[in-house]
Amino acid sequence: MLKSSLALAAAAMTAIAPVAASAQEAEAAPVEQPRRVFVPINYDANEDRDNILLLDLSTGERVAIRLMPEWAPDHVERVKTLAKQGFYDGVIFHRVIDGFMAQTGDPTGTGQGGSELPDLEEEFNPMPHVRGTVSMARAQSEDSANSQFFIVFYPRFNLDKRYTNFGRVISNMPAVDAIARGEPPANPTRILQASIASENKPVPTAPRIEAEPVIGLDELSAPIEN
Repeated sequence: MLKSSLALAAAAMTAIAPVAASAQEAEAAPVEQPRRVFVPINYDANEDRDNILLLDLSTGERVAIRLMPEWAPDHVERVKTLAKQGFYDGVIFHRVIDGFMAQTGDPTGTGQGGSELPDLEEEFNPMPHVRGTVSMARAQSEDSANSQFFIVFYPRFNLDKRYTNFGRVISNMPAVDAIARGEPPANPTRILQASIASENKPVPTAPRIEAEPVIGLDELSAPIEN
């Protein structure tokens, strides 16, 4: 009787063992994640104009930025929404550091403001911060980006995967180089108009600056009247 019981127990263990081994192998097998593809930048300003941001500056220059929804869809959608609302029109570049970047997007001009829309969750990606990169500014929290963005003058790879890279200047980078420096600048460069290329908005006319009246010698020596 004992031999029969042992035989049955051994048979049961033999039947269970392969199942247990299969379960362990299944747990150890890695789960394949869908591979995220980061498409290259299209520098042709005549293509996909729904994803080109145009900045008309107070210097009279127009800058074209290729927006990359494949890299950061929520950030691109935010910038496009604000541009279409006219949010960026009249806003200054309030923080411009030579050899680093030019930052804008704050209607208060202090670096502390933003839009009334909720802050965005980070969309960090492996795309490098090279010359002409357009990336979202944020506070200390990784999920605090809102409306402010910056354009990089020279490569800054220490920003990679810490700030959301969402575009690249594809036309007129020299106009970005010429943005007035300072924190804030004494005479800041301003965005007269931000628009999406497919809107086909014309370049706005820069506000006319009236010349100071010329004061002659006769006026300087004239008596002051009450």
